[in-house]
Amino acid sequence: MQQWIAEIAYDSTSGPRRAVESFYLPSMDDVRAEIAKKGGYALMIRPHERSPIERLLSRSTWWQVQLLRGIQFRSVSTSPGVALWRIIQAETNPMRQNILAPAREALARGLGVIDALKALNAFDHSTIAILAASERSNKLQEGIPHAIHSISQKRRNTRAIVGTMSWLAIDVVSIVQSLFWGRGMVLDWFHNNAPTNAAEKEKFDHVVANLALTWDVLIATAFGAGAFMTWAVVSFWINKGKSDWPTARVVRKIPLIGAYLRDLGFADSMTAAARMMRGLVPISDTLKQSSEATNVPEVAAYWNAANKELENGVGLGVALDRPPLTRSERLELASLSDLAQVATVLESVAEMRAAAAKTKHALIVWIAFGLTGVYLALAFGSAIYALTVMNMSMDSMMGGLMEGAM
Repeated sequence: MQQWIAEIAYDSTSGPRRAVESFYLPSMDDVRAEIAKKGGYALMIRPHERSPIERLLSRSTWWQVQLLRGIQFRSVSTSPGVALWRIIQAETNPMRQNILAPAREALARGLGVIDALKALNAFDHSTIAILAASERSNKLQEGIPHAIHSISQKRRNTRAIVGTMSWLAIDVVSIVQSLFWGRGMVLDWFHNNAPTNAAEKEKFDHVVANLALTWDVLIATAFGAGAFMTWAVVSFWINKGKSDWPTARVVRKIPLIGAYLRDLGFADSMTAAARMMRGLVPISDTLKQSSEATNVPEVAAYWNAANKELENGVGLGVALDRPPLTRSERLELASLSDLAQVATVLESVAEMRAAAAKTKHALIVWIAFGLTGVYLALAFGSAIYALTVMNMSMDSMMGGLMEGAM
């Protein structure tokens, strides 16, 4: 499903009349068919594209929280779908109207509130999963606070990582800038003031070559790491909402970060599964929805495999007893049959996975500190090494002057 903007011509008593309308349909052919049903002629059809400012606003956690709170407050006296529709109708800001247009089109076509929220392409998989699980249990109003808590927690984690990395990046950038701009000047000075003695000059050239190589490696490492981080951040921002793409696969191959994302995926999906089980949602639908609650393919494959085993007549506990769960988690699930017990165990596993993700998050931050410290130590060490080389050159010059005076 996608939002389309169409320029349409309608016949009227006063002649052709042009209008610009939006549609939320799977393909351009569906848009043409819808226009034909309305008695119009399609002049131009294009996919709806948000401006950078609209994209930034729609993906901000502040706006997401405000929208969910609005649905929660209004759904006290009406259904969540009607509550969202009233929020859209009451919006007067043109930019926000444009952001909410896909949800309006989805609701106008008779889709539910979860489909409308998905159409916004603003919420991540875990948030949508929490809301969908609550909606399937007919307890969306109770699930919204959990979704808001999840958004707020991820916002705090993101701020912690961004703040730490920004602080470290300032130190690294200042050192790299000094190395990059001062490298040529310092090395030129060394070459112009090399010792005249053949033995000393050979040793001096060897030391200068090592120094130049060290600086080249440090500068190349800094630029490579900076380019990779920039590419990863931009790619994650552009592809937010997608389940998988090349950059995400590369990032997941980094050992500690891959385990961190996997723990988050299990924590989110198992929380959603437990909520649906307590709401007596059919097991097959619960497992299918849980696989959509994460953008980590390994976690989604776990739920799909469990659902396939369940369809083959295997018990629920045995179906859930599979890698990549840990041995202790699998032992708890293998002996279960009661639905309430399964929900309790899933909630327990989700809490343990969330705690493990928090520990890995702290470890990632400390490793970043350590690697930055090593880099700065090498940079400062090379600077001290340069002073040693300079002393060699100065000693040679002074020795030459003394020999000339004698």
